Amino acid sequence: MKIVFAEPIGMSNNKKVEFAYEMQQKGHNVVYYDKPNVDQDELHARIADSDILALSNQPISSATILNLEKLKMISVAFTGVDHLPMEQCKQKNITVCNAAGYSTSAVAELTISMAISLIRKVVELDSSTRIGRTREGFLGGELHGKTFGIVGLGAIGEKVAQLANAFGCKVIAYTRTPKEVEDVTLVDLEELFSAADIVSLHIPATTKTIGIVDSGLISKMKKNAVLINTARGTLVDYSALAKSIRSGLIAGAAVDVYENEPPIEKDHPLLNVPNTILLPHIGYATTEAIDRRTEIVLENIRCWLKNKPQNVVV
Repeated sequence: MKIVFAEPIGMSNNKKVEFAYEMQQKGHNVVYYDKPNVDQDELHARIADSDILALSNQPISSATILNLEKLKMISVAFTGVDHLPMEQCKQKNITVCNAAGYSTSAVAELTISMAISLIRKVVELDSSTRIGRTREGFLGGELHGKTFGIVGLGAIGEKVAQLANAFGCKVIAYTRTPKEVEDVTLVDLEELFSAADIVSLHIPATTKTIGIVDSGLISKMKKNAVLINTARGTLVDYSALAKSIRSGLIAGAAVDVYENEPPIEKDHPLLNVPNTILLPHIGYATTEAIDRRTEIVLENIRCWLKNKPQNVVV
């Protein structure tokens, strides 16, 4: 079979050579591409005759999937698969496996660091210090004693809850699949937005969740509350969020994900909003997480070749 890595997934050169040799010994051919974020024509040219495809966050159109004659399996180096046309994959009986769990600690730790940075104004004060200003007139806040609201109690949401509890927060959460988590109180979505000092999003982008954080939900937040999004950009109406921060309805926001992959548009509504932290989608980007991700992606391929698929999404 032909195994194509359509974009880089963070594999070291040594790991590439080792995996290619391993597959060659079993009669398979491995091809690696190093340029990410290509258009659909170039992507199709890369993967036209592939049996197995590995990729990260490269979008694939419905037309591209439908035009692939041999493709049987996709190993995604991400937890989310909303950049793939899942209905067309089902239609063509293409097995899709993800890398669930590889970045749980990385994203959870970034969430906490963003919360602390917002309420202590770390980024703003770093800039002030560099131009000779002092802390005069400044008072920040503490995580300890705050109500930390978590939207979504999957693996990452649970990890954030654990860390928030360690900082002495009262943790509340909303989940569509109720379950017991130690030191976490389940509430409905509107109650969470009304009660939390920090609201953190940890749900996938689906037809039911896209745009879920709209002006109505944001308006229920406290004036001193902040919103953190390390999940998916399409969950939030960022124009409404920007307006709410500018008008003082809420205190600020920290964002790692957008409607499209960075670089973000020069006229993005959050770009020049005060008390915001904007990061270029780095939640998963740690050495440890990328190493785990590589191993999961490769093991997904190995298991599928043995007719024992794992981490199957479709």
